[in-house]
Amino acid sequence: MNPTIRILGIDPGLRNTGWGVIDVTGTNLKFVASGTVQSTQALALAQRLVELHDGLTRVIEEFVPNEAAVEQTFVNKDAGATLKLGQARGIALLVPGLKGLPIGEYLPNLIKKTVIGAGHGDKKQIRMMVRVLMPKATFNSDDAADALAIAVCHAHHRGAAAAAARVAARIGQ
Repeated sequence: MNPTIRILGIDPGLRNTGWGVIDVTGTNLKFVASGTVQSTQALALAQRLVELHDGLTRVIEEFVPNEAAVEQTFVNKDAGATLKLGQARGIALLVPGLKGLPIGEYLPNLIKKTVIGAGHGDKKQIRMMVRVLMPKATFNSDDAADALAIAVCHAHHRGAAAAAARVAARIGQ
């Protein structure tokens, strides 16, 4: 009998950070919950990061995941936007890290390839495939749908990610 693993997927963003929780038993995926943590644009950057921290902390406390997965930041032409996204991503890594959760990190193209079968696709395709994979899935934003896709990607690649972490730990010793 395969144990059930609860995975929290996080799609980091300074304005909207999507989250999605799934249960994985063997190859079976089950939707648990999803949502979006929003920061208040009128606040200073530090306060916005606190809002993201507090929101993700509440999600982890409510749903008690075993593992987390976060989308890796891509570099775009706007250096300021990339830096802000990196800061939000730091919060997305910090919160589950503080709870002692193993964290997988995945490039956007791998997430898309895992969920829709191609490394390039749009938000509509991701939403559709998340619903195909988990018919009971609901989400209030594209960010929440993306977070569920990140969790699905982790469910498929978590064994490889764990092995890579063990190798990295051995090299660091």
